[in-house]
Amino acid sequence: QLQSKILILTICAAGIGGTFQYGYNISIINAPTSYIQTFMNETWLERTGVPLESNMILLLWSFTVSAYPLGGLTGAVVAGPMAIMLGRKMSLLLNNVFVIIAAVLSGFSRMAKSFEMIMLSRFFTGVNAGVSMNIQPMYLAESAPKKLRGAVALTSASFTALGLVLGQVVGLRELLGGEESWPFLLASNVVPALIQLTALPWFPESPRYLLIDRGDKESCISALQKLRGDSDLSAELEEMLAEQAAVKGQRAKNPWELFKNPALRWQLTSIVVLSSAMQLCGNDSMYFYAAYVFREAGIPQDKIPYVVIGTGSCELITSVTCNMIIDYAGRKPLLLGGYIFMAGWAIVFMVALSQQTQISWMPYLSMACIFAYILSFGIGPAGVTGVLPTEVFDQMSRPAAYMICGSLLWFNLFLVGTAFPFIVKSLAHFCYIPFLVVCICTALYVGFFLPETKGKSFLEISEEFKKRNFKAQNHAGFYKGPEEIKSTVL
Repeated sequence: QLQSKILILTICAAGIGGTFQYGYNISIINAPTSYIQTFMNETWLERTGVPLESNMILLLWSFTVSAYPLGGLTGAVVAGPMAIMLGRKMSLLLNNVFVIIAAVLSGFSRMAKSFEMIMLSRFFTGVNAGVSMNIQPMYLAESAPKKLRGAVALTSASFTALGLVLGQVVGLRELLGGEESWPFLLASNVVPALIQLTALPWFPESPRYLLIDRGDKESCISALQKLRGDSDLSAELEEMLAEQAAVKGQRAKNPWELFKNPALRWQLTSIVVLSSAMQLCGNDSMYFYAAYVFREAGIPQDKIPYVVIGTGSCELITSVTCNMIIDYAGRKPLLLGGYIFMAGWAIVFMVALSQQTQISWMPYLSMACIFAYILSFGIGPAGVTGVLPTEVFDQMSRPAAYMICGSLLWFNLFLVGTAFPFIVKSLAHFCYIPFLVVCICTALYVGFFLPETKGKSFLEISEEFKKRNFKAQNHAGFYKGPEEIKSTVL
């Protein structure tokens, strides 16, 4: 029992300062929007004597919001080298420095009368989220036993959802969402960072990293003993030594080397498709729409924040459910089901939006759609996407794969955040057509091209992809058909 306790505590210590921060920092910025815009205007008026025009305030605000994904992109790029040089655990610990800087900047921004400090703080918060989104699933999947690997790596998604919900709760007017307390709300992300700094040092480094990257067998065995207790380690150790032998003499790869390597073609295509789809499927835009749809459904303005907490809780409930079933159901059915359902709900949602004013019960249907869409996203795509890079790449390619994955994730988050208001303007009720196309294409890709990785060792998964990557070349070697056929036609 003790060792499963240690694994669970390791998951919590990594999660609270890891992907929890990503969800938390996405949602705390929504509550004080109008107060921060007022603060920008007042500060500008004090400095220059001229108030800001409304479109300038909007521009400054969009800079503040987009500083977060830009920081995330930076974080995703530095995460790879950090994971290789410092190790998984040390990177997660050092990563808290960014949040502490961010909390100091945003906490003192009103005293210093500087809205630029808020922008900077959002950038640093983004860097922190970018690093943890990449390193936490890697650390946990490498520390987990094979039969629990999916569930353990998936806790990253549960912590993101937990962060979203807690951010929405803390952002309520009764807590820290009021006009007086917004600097404290923005600085409250220092609490999870301090919890992680006190808890994580007590837990072991990733055993795979110790053995395969560092070549330190003693530390690897002691880390495994801490995580697994008295259970027999020989099979697991043998598998790691086999993987160590398979990558012997190689060094950790750079992202561009993955693109050049024909042996990684399908793995790379799969994570590029899936990590792009995760942001381009329109799930985050559902939150953007939530307040508007709830207003149309006749929910009073002051009650809307409470209903929005319901949408966050939806994602939390499904990601926890997904945790429980991923190692039984497998990765492929969850991804496939998630995207097919999302495509279905997107169609219903657009019909409901277009009939919103004509039919009295339509707003309730669109409300149901929002919840159903978020549930479908949570059950598959939200979690499984983060697990896959760990499973389909070997130890030497994994950090680079996460760099590619993370960069796409943040770039697309930035893209959707910037483009969505314009998409709504031009397509009105049919703004979900681009997302619908993404969901259908992704579902087709998963259905036809993605192999199942459930319950397989990292080496078995590599072998399966190797067959796919070299299938085309093998056929080319044996196939001498058309030339002979041509001659018979003549």
